[in-house]
Amino acid sequence: MNAARRRAIFERLRAANPSPTTELEYRTPFELLVAVILSAQATDRSVNQATARLFPVARTPSAIVGLGEEGLAPYVRSIGLWATKASNIVAMSRMLLERHGGHVPCRREDLEALPGVGRKTANVVLNTAFGEPTIAVDTHIFRVANRTGLAPGRNVRAVEDRLLKVVDPEFRRDAHHWLILHGRYVCKARRPECPTCPIADLCEYRHKTPAPDAPAPAAAGRRRRS
Repeated sequence: MNAARRRAIFERLRAANPSPTTELEYRTPFELLVAVILSAQATDRSVNQATARLFPVARTPSAIVGLGEEGLAPYVRSIGLWATKASNIVAMSRMLLERHGGHVPCRREDLEALPGVGRKTANVVLNTAFGEPTIAVDTHIFRVANRTGLAPGRNVRAVEDRLLKVVDPEFRRDAHHWLILHGRYVCKARRPECPTCPIADLCEYRHKTPAPDAPAPAAAGRRRRS
């Protein structure tokens, strides 16, 4: 895909959604960090339901440490892998208190040193909480980047590196949100919504889905009977 087509894609995504943001509900960088840790292999909706109960009770590192894993469990039990996530969130909160005065650090190295925080989580926090032009590649973005031809790569790190290289600086801060929302609601895994896609004519996917009422193509080599 050439640079002009990539630029046109992001211009259209920006026109449709000028101020994109995460669908996770949070008020502080710490709440965002907790929500992102919980969101691994879980939907944003399920995380928001859990944090709507949790944050009124414990929305700071000291409050989470005060709950402990046992106290945290009832709030996150509905989330997949909840036991591991609860353990990581308590340990992460304790480390924030011990090393960062209870504040979420804004350096990648410090974030990735926290329990339960990998590169993708760090990228989300750096981008959404601190305004850094990072691109966190999840399954949606990985699919969109490869399917459209925007930034093909064999793994999430390869796609991230490619996106950072080819996305114009003016789009880089919001690219993560545009692409994840596009993958979540339009460029779906099983059946992409190509007929209503705003970038369908720019996309290089060769197996675009037809409109629901479009006639099915005739089978190759089939002869009509008289």
